[in-house]
Amino acid sequence: MPVSTIAPDQRFFAIGDIHGRLDLLQSLMSRLESDCPLVFAGDYIDRGAHSAEVLRLLHHLSLADDRSVFCLQGNHEDMLLSFLDNPEQVGPHWLRNGGAHTLASFGISGVDTTLMRARSGAIARRLRQAMGQELLVWLRERPLTWTSGNVTVVHAGLDPTAAVDDQLSQVCLWGHPKFFRQRRQDGQWVVHGHTIVESPQVHNGVVSIDTGAFFSGRLTAAEIRKENVRFISTEIPPG
Repeated sequence: MPVSTIAPDQRFFAIGDIHGRLDLLQSLMSRLESDCPLVFAGDYIDRGAHSAEVLRLLHHLSLADDRSVFCLQGNHEDMLLSFLDNPEQVGPHWLRNGGAHTLASFGISGVDTTLMRARSGAIARRLRQAMGQELLVWLRERPLTWTSGNVTVVHAGLDPTAAVDDQLSQVCLWGHPKFFRQRRQDGQWVVHGHTIVESPQVHNGVVSIDTGAFFSGRLTAAEIRKENVRFISTEIPPG
């Protein structure tokens, strides 16, 4: 079956993983026209120094009336929320994946694995207080997918053998072993982050836009319109 023509109901921009790089986000936003929706593919936090600021900016943008902004949940947001729900079990794992940078951005510095194991509950309470109820509720409510026409945006990927509405949350957040190997048969295109690519790419109905903002200093958006995908990247070397 040949790959279908990409055909969203409306033109939109999809933005890849930010990981606390507020500078890249602000630079990229200045280059995106304001006349169409923005869809963020998750992983706003961890590794970069400005996770709190990125979350607060996206929260503000999603509530504003001047344009449509949709923020999906990524696996790093899921780790943060899991830490708040079960700090003793999740804390060390989250730290190993950049959680210390997010804690520091909310004013909770100097947390290493030893301290986390000893005081995980207290650290979780401090983070919950620093984030505030409104931001926490918003983060918990982030959807896993967003669809327009025959285009679905998701953080990590989809099971190519299952309908978009039947995907497991684990697959949406962490990916599926067949996602890159097996082409979907329903004509649905998938735009995703999570898996770092050196350059954004389109292959077999899959649009990959995570260009490793924290590591590479490059953040990418894809302009998705009928019969066309155009990439826009902004680059600021890691400081």
